[in-house]
Amino acid sequence: MNFTVLVPARMASSRLPGKPLADIAGVPMIVRVARRAALSSASRVVVAADHVDIVDACAAHGVTALLTRDDHPTGSDRLAEACELLDLDGDDLVVNVQGDEPLIAPSLIDACAALLARHPECVMSTAAHAIDSLADLDNTNVVKVVLDAADRALYFSRASIPWSRDARAAGTDPLQSGALAPLRHMGLYAYQAGFLRRFPTLAISPIETIEALEQLRVLWHGHRIVVHVSDTRPGPGVDTPEDLVRVRALFA
Repeated sequence: MNFTVLVPARMASSRLPGKPLADIAGVPMIVRVARRAALSSASRVVVAADHVDIVDACAAHGVTALLTRDDHPTGSDRLAEACELLDLDGDDLVVNVQGDEPLIAPSLIDACAALLARHPECVMSTAAHAIDSLADLDNTNVVKVVLDAADRALYFSRASIPWSRDARAAGTDPLQSGALAPLRHMGLYAYQAGFLRRFPTLAISPIETIEALEQLRVLWHGHRIVVHVSDTRPGPGVDTPEDLVRVRALFA
């Protein structure tokens, strides 16, 4: 199996400006992410940056980086440009590792790539894990996914899905009902590069806009996403200054 890891990185972050260059034990976060990704089976790891400072920081630590446009509306658009710059197309496999996941498990990257390679009827793969907390199940910041019998995504939502009607009506914990375990979606994706290059040309879908979930555009247009269900939770990501403090403590 041959695949490329692409790590999108942008300087503008509403909650943590300059996030890719945030120091974690003496190393920029984007470099930490790239080093973790390099422990996977990827043939190469490339950072797709929107600012020359990110490219320079990567170069200083021996990480390959491309300078992409700074006006991309989404990370997928940035990755599509990176595929063009790298001449990736067709059935080439690309794994998108988020630039704020310095503790990403290399085995999870491999699992997503291998799963997509086994499912040529799908254009993407992603990952999820079982939800074990009612607070997470009802948290709109936690994205849920429901699968079909072949582990392909039926729908992604910020709502509590699937809705355990009987348990909710009885006022009992739906996680203890013995029914299908709800799944939390993890923001890791593998793509066929040809589809990734086409993705920005697909019309934005109503459900994508309502839920503010870009992956729903894929389902709306009739494409399939296969999902790897992990036995473990991912390491903590960095979205806020508080997250950064926590991750710094783990590295320390």
